[in-house]
Amino acid sequence: MRVLVTGDRGYIGSVLAPFLAAAGHEVTGLDSDLYRGCDFGGPAFPKIPSSVRDVRDVEVRDLAGYDAVVHLAALSNDPLGALDEHRTYEINHAASVRLAKKAKRAGVGRFLFASSCSNYGASGGEDLLDEEAELRPLTAYGISKVLVERDVAKLADDGFSPTFLRNATVYGTSPRLRLDIVVNNLVAWAFTRHVVRLSSDGTPWRPLVHLEDVCRAFLSALEAPRELVHAQAFNVGGTAENYQVRDVAEIVARTVPGSLVELAPNASPDARNYRVSCAKLSETLGVEPRWNVRMGVEQHYAAYRDAGLTLADFEGPRFQRLRTITSLLERGAIAPDLRFEPAPSGAGSPARNDSQARARSA
Repeated sequence: MRVLVTGDRGYIGSVLAPFLAAAGHEVTGLDSDLYRGCDFGGPAFPKIPSSVRDVRDVEVRDLAGYDAVVHLAALSNDPLGALDEHRTYEINHAASVRLAKKAKRAGVGRFLFASSCSNYGASGGEDLLDEEAELRPLTAYGISKVLVERDVAKLADDGFSPTFLRNATVYGTSPRLRLDIVVNNLVAWAFTRHVVRLSSDGTPWRPLVHLEDVCRAFLSALEAPRELVHAQAFNVGGTAENYQVRDVAEIVARTVPGSLVELAPNASPDARNYRVSCAKLSETLGVEPRWNVRMGVEQHYAAYRDAGLTLADFEGPRFQRLRTITSLLERGAIAPDLRFEPAPSGAGSPARNDSQARARSA
C-alpha cells in the first residue's frame, strides 16, 4: 500500500512511519519540520522519503497515487493549543478537514486520523468510556479533534473510508522525544531533579499507551478489511492501562533511585479526568497492548541515563513543544502563523536530506 504520513518528523510519526515501512508499505512523509534540531540522542532518526511542507499547503496533486493518508500533523498538546487558539483550530481542525477533502478528490481510499482520548475530557473518571460515550473536551486541542471527527465522518462513502484512532496519552522513547507528556515528564523530573513533581493533586485518571502499541494499532487499522474500520472510532490503548497520575508517580519513584514524589506548590485537582475501554480495538482488530507503564518507565529511565539527559535539556526548549515554538517566535525564526520565515537572499535554506529535497521537488 502506498501511504502518506503527515507529521512523520514528530514524536509519534518518527516511529510510526518507519514502522509502517518495515511492515512492507511504501511510505512517504510530509512535515513542516518545526522541531528540526530537537532530536533525542537515543534512537537513530529514520530515513524515509519526506517533504518539508506545511499541511495547510497540500493540494490534490500532492496526494495523487496514494492508497492511504495517515494524518498525525497537529499542534500537539493542550498548552501549545492554548498559545493561540485561533491557530490551533486553523491547523488542527480546518487544515485536517481540508486535507481529507483533498485526499478524497485525489482518490485516496483510506484516511486514518490521529484523534485523542482528550475528547472525553471532563468525564469524571468513574466509568469506563467506550467510543459511544459523550465527548466532553475541555481545551482547544480536544475540541479540534472532536470537530475533525465530526466533519471528516461526513465525507465517508463507498470510495473514501476514514478511521478515527483516539490515542490514550502516549509514552515511550522516540527520535523526536517529548518531555511534556505525563510519563516521559515524570521520569525526567526524577532523573534530573530527584523528585517526581505532580502539577495536580494526582487523583485524575488517564489512559496511557506506549508508542509501539500505537504503531501496531495504526498498522492493524490500515490493513484491516474496510468494513471493520469504515467511519469507525477506536480508543487506542488497553482497558487495564488506566492509571491515576499519583500511581504513575509512585511507579517512577520506585524505578529511579533516590527520587521522591512531591506536589507542586500550586497543585490542584485537574478537570481532565477520564478512563476508557479499549475493548473495541481488541475485539475488532485483535490489538492488545504489549507494554505497561512500569515497562515504559524503565525504558525512559534507561534512555535518559544512556543519553546523559541533563537538567538543562529537560528545562530547555528542545523536548518541550510549547517552549520550542515560543523560542522560534521570539527569535523570529517563524512567523506568527507558525510557518518558517524565508531565508534572507543568499543565505540558503535549512539543510535537508536528499530524500526530502527530491520529495519536495517532485
